Amino acid sequence: MDRLDAQKQRNLSFSQRALVYFQKMRGGSCPACQPVCLASHMFNAVGSFLGMGFICLLNFYYHIPLLVPSLGASAVLLFAACHVPMAQPRNVVGGHILSAAAGVLVYQLLGHRWWTIALAVTLAILLMNLSNTLHPPGGATAFVAVYTGQGVGYIFSPVALGAIILVILAALINNCSPKRKYPTFWF
Repeated sequence: MDRLDAQKQRNLSFSQRALVYFQKMRGGSCPACQPVCLASHMFNAVGSFLGMGFICLLNFYYHIPLLVPSLGASAVLLFAACHVPMAQPRNVVGGHILSAAAGVLVYQLLGHRWWTIALAVTLAILLMNLSNTLHPPGGATAFVAVYTGQGVGYIFSPVALGAIILVILAALINNCSPKRKYPTFWF
C-alpha cells in the first residue's frame, strides 16, 4: 500500500475500514498454474528421497544426530522449489541456525511454557527477517528447540550440520537436471 492509499484509509469511517479489511480476505485472481511435466515431478521425488535418505542413513547407521523435523520441510523447498529465494543456501543454513539459536536462547532463559514456544518462533522470524535469511522451516526449528528442551549443541548438530549436508546434496542432485540450476545464489 502506498502513502496515498494509507492516507485515504485513515479518512475512512470505522464501517468503511471494516469493509476494506474483510474485502482484502477475498484474495485476487489466481495466476494460471503452468503445467509441470511428470519427469519434473519424478525428479523432485527422487531428489527428496536421496537427500533425506542420506540424512536418515547417517543418523540411523552412523549415529550422527541429524534428524530434526524441519529438515523435511526444507527438503520440500530444496527439491520441489529450488529456484525460490527461501530455498537458497544462505536462507536454509542461516535461517535454521538463527532459529535454533532463538529457540535455545528462549528455552534456556525462560523454560518450557506455552508462551515460550510462541516467543521462540516470533524471535526466529524477527532474526531471519533482519538478516534476510527467511526460511519458513526455521520456525519449526525454533519450536522444536523449546518443546524438546534443547541446549546449545542443538544449534550445531542436528541443525547446522543437517542443513549444510542437505544444501550440499541439493546442489549435487538438482544440477543433474539440465533444466535446473541450484543454487541461484550462495550468500
